[in-house]
Amino acid sequence: MNADPSIPYILTLQCPDGLGVQAAVMGFLAGHQCFITESHSYGDPLTGRFFMRCVFRAGHPNMPDLPTMQAHFQTVATNFGMEWALVDASRPPRVLIAVSRFGHCMNDLLHRWKSGQLHIQVPAVVSNHDDMRDLAEWHGIAYHHLPVTPETKAEQERRLLDLIAQQDIDLVVLARYMQVLSEEMSAALSGRCINIHHSFLPSFKGARPYQQAHARGVKLIGATAHYVTEALDEGPIIEQEVVRVDHTHTGDELVRMGRDVETVVLARAVRWHCERRVFMNDRKTVVFK
Repeated sequence: MNADPSIPYILTLQCPDGLGVQAAVMGFLAGHQCFITESHSYGDPLTGRFFMRCVFRAGHPNMPDLPTMQAHFQTVATNFGMEWALVDASRPPRVLIAVSRFGHCMNDLLHRWKSGQLHIQVPAVVSNHDDMRDLAEWHGIAYHHLPVTPETKAEQERRLLDLIAQQDIDLVVLARYMQVLSEEMSAALSGRCINIHHSFLPSFKGARPYQQAHARGVKLIGATAHYVTEALDEGPIIEQEVVRVDHTHTGDELVRMGRDVETVVLARAVRWHCERRVFMNDRKTVVFK
């Protein structure tokens, strides 16, 4: 069976850097009648890893379909020890949004989704509070209220993992979800859970970062989108942004300005992840923008 020429495909890979990797990939794509529309690659001299992302479509009616392409590429991947994925880019990733009582990031993501700026599906919103129910249901999204206490945390996270599996979720977005995930939960969501931290990490971790920043008299505040890991606020950073402040700004003004930055930073990180532009590289990321 041949591929649909109207469908774009994305090939992503990483492997030990070495002679001939890029040539092998390009040769494979050319040999299978693929027309490349976008390509990025990077070899990290510090980690010795090679990263590559290619977008292509059928350049000839005889280009094989996706399952055939995946089966054929396995030989190339094995030769170079690749971690790789070859996907249909027309399929929108399924995103679960987790939120607590601050809805600005969730509202921004839903607006971008509904207006076609984010190529995603949002089948569910989860919260440990009921505050954001009306907003989610107004968008036609199922709202799952999963309250949590220290005594019920393990059971609440089990229910959340069950929901993620039932809904076939590709990415979990912590859109100001003010709960620290357990080590077990963080491990289960490794590489597919993004958090927005309302601070310019690695400074001012934990609670009330804007108040911490105000007390220190900082001249820049910002936000950080990063992958969730077992270490609190230590996950690989995907995107950051800052805004300049001065002595005339109050703590409350810093909060307001910071929330504007948070929405932009989180939206970028979600889009780049869902477009498969982000690669984990030890404690850092490679992002092909």
